[in-house]
Amino acid sequence: MSGWLEELDRLAEGRAKAGLTRRLRPRPAAGSAVDLAGNDYLGLSAHPRVIEASARALSSYGLGATGSRLVRGSTEAHAELEAALAEWLGAPAALVFSSGYLANLAAVRGLAALCDVIVSDAYNHASLIDGCKMAGTKTVVAPHNSPASVASILDTHGGRAVVVTESVFSVDGDLAPLAELHEVTAARGALLLVDDAHALGLLGSEGAGGVAAAGLAGRSDVVVTATLSKSLGGAGGVIAGPAQFVRHLVDTGRTFIYDTALPPGVAAGVHEALRIARAADDRRALLAARASQAVARLGAAGFEVATPAAGVLSVLAPGPDAALAWAADCRDRGVAVGCFRPPSTPDGSSRLRLTLNAGVTDLDFARALDVIVECSP
Repeated sequence: MSGWLEELDRLAEGRAKAGLTRRLRPRPAAGSAVDLAGNDYLGLSAHPRVIEASARALSSYGLGATGSRLVRGSTEAHAELEAALAEWLGAPAALVFSSGYLANLAAVRGLAALCDVIVSDAYNHASLIDGCKMAGTKTVVAPHNSPASVASILDTHGGRAVVVTESVFSVDGDLAPLAELHEVTAARGALLLVDDAHALGLLGSEGAGGVAAAGLAGRSDVVVTATLSKSLGGAGGVIAGPAQFVRHLVDTGRTFIYDTALPPGVAAGVHEALRIARAADDRRALLAARASQAVARLGAAGFEVATPAAGVLSVLAPGPDAALAWAADCRDRGVAVGCFRPPSTPDGSSRLRLTLNAGVTDLDFARALDVIVECSP
């Protein structure tokens, strides 16, 4: 295997020429940058009640779960969080994973094992795409947000199928037509899997998510996944749906069975964040107002920015190098923004991604928008 390191160097050089080099940038605990890059939509990651709940569990249980959920890693904190998530999402049962990525892998693989074909939206997150690849089931990629195309695909392929989509898409922040998709799947006996990561906490009554907002909560042919690291400000993932499917995952889900459990301190903190999020209509109203403010400010500067369905705004850049430079200039002026380039962008174009954060002050948010405009290529 001689020369493999040289091959890695050549590959890195190719990525650098294409503007696709990625770098880790550790941040201090008390950084001064205005955060429009992270996913702490409701500003709960540092909420005093969340920190206190996490600290109490940390003191009681210690740092980690010390084992997988089926060995030693299941605690009362996990069970209480799962019950609260199921109740919030209107699902019969819920199962917590150590990350949203692992939850999506488990959900796709678990459903695909019962199906003959997967229909996956072209703009789905990498975790859903990887789940489709690992499932070993025939996968057909459907044009983005096209129920008619999904119907045509299902009519073409016989047998049982699962349709996989996000509710709010993570790159551009647009909303999937979930009610229409469910009409298509229900009429054809297919299952619907929805990644609600970027809608949980923001859409629906009490922030119960995009599936609840579409009137699909608790349907026996709908399974929901979400991360606990965005609006809830923590870490982990959840699958919510029929109790029989949750039982199946406990028995067979490899990313559940063979993974060390979410730390109990994190589970307890997320549970407290969930309590706050359900009553956070004021924060959701603030984010809606911020979205309108951002669209107006960026639109006045000549950018085409669609009003976001939840908390994600996308601003196109001329190319990957321009996007990198734009994000770097903003960072130098104290504003953190997301920089998305291929392969993170399904359409091959580069953009800045701005994520709204209720923890940012009005003054800082207005200044951040000015900086983004002033630093544009």
